[in-house]
Order: sequence, then structure tokens, then C-alpha cells
Amino acid sequence: MTSPVEATLAYAEQFHLEDEVLLAARQRGQEMGAVPILPGGGAALCFLATALNAKSVVEIGTGCGVSGLWLLRGMRPDGTLTSVDVEPEHQRLARQAFADAGFSGGRVRLIVGRGLDVLPRLSDGGYDMVFADGAKQEYSDYLSEAVRLLRVGGIVAFDNVLWHNKVADPAQRDPDTVALRELGKLVQGDDRLRPLMMPLGDGLLAAVKLSD
Repeated sequence: MTSPVEATLAYAEQFHLEDEVLLAARQRGQEMGAVPILPGGGAALCFLATALNAKSVVEIGTGCGVSGLWLLRGMRPDGTLTSVDVEPEHQRLARQAFADAGFSGGRVRLIVGRGLDVLPRLSDGGYDMVFADGAKQEYSDYLSEAVRLLRVGGIVAFDNVLWHNKVADPAQRDPDTVALRELGKLVQGDDRLRPLMMPLGDGLLAAVKLSD
């Protein structure tokens, strides 16, 4: 039997509808094993990008384009999304999704590689937003890079921070869950950041950069 809390969370998740382009990208991601961000988390990314009037966004973990679509729809019409992924085939499918949604090739820069190899090559303070949905055990390192990459007032966001309800359970000690708990502590303890934990999708942790 569904509890009131579960029903409320499901209602919040289902509030955010996806169109045919997003649904097709989601299906391709699931078929490829590139599990996409859930609609609630995607809508939050779109909201944050819109609030920032974001022109330059970095994404770690392209997948098959679901999160990138949400971000692009929130960004300025002249904005550029830089997206990094280790899987060229995933990025090929993401490019198809972006084209299906009407975004020109100039709006997206796709880079094949590990996030921690690519991020150090990007410009300090040159980005409005950084979104991470890559290797969970690298999230703390992504945070360090994101703080460097963001302008003051920019936002970093991480997906899967509740990790299938495991992060809140102290008995769960697998490496990914431990890494996500550590990320939360790092964000909470960083005076340069103002964080927000959102129980949308599988959990979205966002933080505004207050200072260098």
C-alpha cells in the first residue's frame, strides 16, 4: 500500500510532463543503459538554467540527451551547452535528440572523455552552471572543479544524491552511497556555497557559488 509520503512524491514527480522528444530520448537512454535523470530533476535543471539566464553550462554525463534537453530549454537562445561523456555512441544519440528538438549544432559542444580529464581544460569562472551525472565516486572531485569553473552567482547541481533511498539509510555502506554522503558533507561545509537538497527524482543537490 502506498504511503502518503510516497503518494506526495509521486504527485510531485508526475507534475512535470515530457514531450515526445524527451520521451524518445529517455527510451533510448534506458535501452543503452544510460539511465536518464527523472522528469522532476530535469524540470529543476530547466528552472535553474532559466533563473540564471544561463549562457554557458557544463554537463558531466551526456547520456542520450535527456538532461541536456532540459538544460537547453532553460538556457538563453544564444547559450552553449558543453557536455562530456566517455561513450561516443551515447553522445551520437544525444546529438540526434538535440536536433529533433530544434537545437542547432552550434548550441552544443560534445566532448568524449572522462570528466576529470576534460574539466581541468575549461576556463576558470567561465560558466553559469555545472551539472554532474557521472561516476558517483568522482562527485567530490567534480565539486572542486565546478567551484573553479563557476562565476560567482553560478550554480552546481548533482543528480542521484538520494541514490535509490540508500543515502538516508546509515546501514548502506557501498562505495557509491558513501561517496554521495561525503559530497553532501563537503557542500554543507563549504562557506563559498549555499546548498539546497531537492527530493525530486532520485535527489538533486544544488548550490549557489557565493564567492571565489
